Amino acid sequence: MCQVKRYSCVIYTAFPVILFLLTVLMPAISDASETAAAVHSIGTELPVWTVIPFAGILLSIALCPLLVPHFWHNHFGKVSAFWAILFAVPFLFAYKGTAFHEIIHIYLIDYIPFIILLWGLFTIAGGIVVGGSYRGTPVVNTIMLLIGTLLASWVGTTGAAMVMIRPVLRANKDRASKVHVIVFFIFFVANIGGSLTPLGDPPLFLGFLHNVPFFWVTKALLPHMILSSVILLAIFFILDTILYRKDKKKGKVPSNEEEKVPFKIEGTFNFLFLLGVISLVLMSGAWRADQVNVLGIHVGYQNIARDIGILIMGALSLVLTPKRLREANDFSWFPIIEVAKLFAGIFMTIIPALAILKAGSHGAMAGLVEAVRNPGHYFWVTGALSSFLDNAPTYLTFFNLALGKLGLTEACIPGAVATASETCNPAFITYLKAISAGAVFMGANTYIGNAPNFMVKSIAEEAGISMPSFFGYMIRYSIPILIPVFLVVTFVFF
Repeated sequence: MCQVKRYSCVIYTAFPVILFLLTVLMPAISDASETAAAVHSIGTELPVWTVIPFAGILLSIALCPLLVPHFWHNHFGKVSAFWAILFAVPFLFAYKGTAFHEIIHIYLIDYIPFIILLWGLFTIAGGIVVGGSYRGTPVVNTIMLLIGTLLASWVGTTGAAMVMIRPVLRANKDRASKVHVIVFFIFFVANIGGSLTPLGDPPLFLGFLHNVPFFWVTKALLPHMILSSVILLAIFFILDTILYRKDKKKGKVPSNEEEKVPFKIEGTFNFLFLLGVISLVLMSGAWRADQVNVLGIHVGYQNIARDIGILIMGALSLVLTPKRLREANDFSWFPIIEVAKLFAGIFMTIIPALAILKAGSHGAMAGLVEAVRNPGHYFWVTGALSSFLDNAPTYLTFFNLALGKLGLTEACIPGAVATASETCNPAFITYLKAISAGAVFMGANTYIGNAPNFMVKSIAEEAGISMPSFFGYMIRYSIPILIPVFLVVTFVFF
């Protein structure tokens, strides 16, 4: 797909909705400059039914691969654009400049950096080849999941997932039963493993930008991560052992007599580019620079520098990595193209849901917001919404809700988490733990709960693994396995 002009194809498919807006709906720009300075909270006005296009795109992702697989494989980008346009056109008609401002804001501030980061990590990790004659036994699989989990907090869930997914696929290529390995990989490496530093997952990085100390997360969520990981690793090991023995009886596991290939890692210079990406992300959080006005949206120079730097890191990896290494990884652009197209639609249609949530008790979901009272509520409501919405703005919504309920400001946060002083209500610490754990852990509940989930699914399917559908993933795995674990976490900590 797009073999001849693959780079221009990636650029095109990353921004189909933006291109539509800038070419067809340009008249709305005339009002944008006046409206940008006085954008009101549209969340107080939007009814709940405005999230129908968002529900539509989720149902399309869930049902189309089952009902019309050939159509979906060839036209998923058009389906994503359909739902995006279905929301964007009446939204722009009703709110004009305000709507244009909201749309441009979510693409400039959220979607474009999101896709650039994913593209950079996907490209760089695709040049790292972990070789060797390791076999996907229960012990080996458990060790690889553990390594990926520990790695995720330091190179991000996306970075760790992109580095580790191909070795896991290679180790299990001759196994008959391997879907569960990829599912637990999503649980651990793409989600729970990112809970120990702000580098691990975007919600925690947002907390870092809003005065939460960098290493507070490590100390605060370590017990929650250990408990969840130990239970899930035990479940995985038992399940994988049972299935491995069944595969062995059927002769569906590699022979012990196969040629031994020593363990080695090729393309190690790409770790320098990964380190560069991590450094750029940290820089964008620590450096407070001036801003540039783009169509009424204020974009920090530090964020522009970060995104350009990530593109440079990815380009250097493409140029310097020998072609044979990417071929050894079965590297393909399809997974990043699929994510770019689908999330372009998701980010558009998610606007009303996020706006209504941000409106709090003044919005259409006031009952839900007002029902959030104790740490357990914060954990489950933040987590449930993070399973379907972008977990970063969901985290920020309940972060601010907790501050407001306790009458605190962001300036109080370092004191609250460090000393629990009388001026900073110590109850906020428990709320913040619940919000952080919910946003990170429960991203594993669905394929769209966290960005690397869908990418891992796509890479696995490219490797010939028949992954469960959207609802199949939830019914067969996340609900019966994750929800009981999260209930234990609630009972023990919240």
